[in-house]
Amino acid sequence: MGAIVWGATAMAAETQQAAVAADNSSVWRTIGLGLAAAVSVGLSVLGAGLAVGRIGSAALGMIAEKPEMLPKAMLFVALGEGLAILGFAFAMMLLQKM
Repeated sequence: MGAIVWGATAMAAETQQAAVAADNSSVWRTIGLGLAAAVSVGLSVLGAGLAVGRIGSAALGMIAEKPEMLPKAMLFVALGEGLAILGFAFAMMLLQKM
């Protein structure tokens, strides 16, 4: 009878250790995915800001000389802003994995 109780206690302890290990891995996975989402948004917004700043200033110079080029200039600025939107979409996909 003592062997059965000892075996049941050992199995319960192993199950408890496995649950703690699974809980710790899910915490680290959540932290990792959160940091990855933050880095993806941060870097994409930084890149989009640099792109829009440079493209926007060049577009304003082009529009000052040739006003008919406004649609083309806006298209280039929108392409630069698309970087931020793609980073945000990537972050949302990462956060869905949590």
